[in-house]
Amino acid sequence: MARRILLGFLIFVNIVLLFRLVWTEHGLFAYMNMRKRSVKLQNQLQEVDVKSLELSKEIRRLKGDRSYQETVIRERMNYVKDSEVLYIFSGKVDSPQGAEGDEKKD
Repeated sequence: MARRILLGFLIFVNIVLLFRLVWTEHGLFAYMNMRKRSVKLQNQLQEVDVKSLELSKEIRRLKGDRSYQETVIRERMNYVKDSEVLYIFSGKVDSPQGAEGDEKKD
């Protein structure tokens, strides 16, 4: 009789331990989720490192390379030299006036 009680108690303890091993906040499923999150965060960190390196290179070029400075200023701020004329086109294409007039008449 004592053996059956002990066996039942040990089975119960094993079931509780198995439950805690798999389904609790520190269990197997939580570990797998944390592992996925860790990999995702490591990838994001690598992307940020690459972007930081690119920005550092651009800063060095902007500080030291006069021709690059001029190129950036001309492209981003639409600056021109004294002898130049700048034409800025919008992305919108206007239709001919005759076509609009014909459509309005109908």
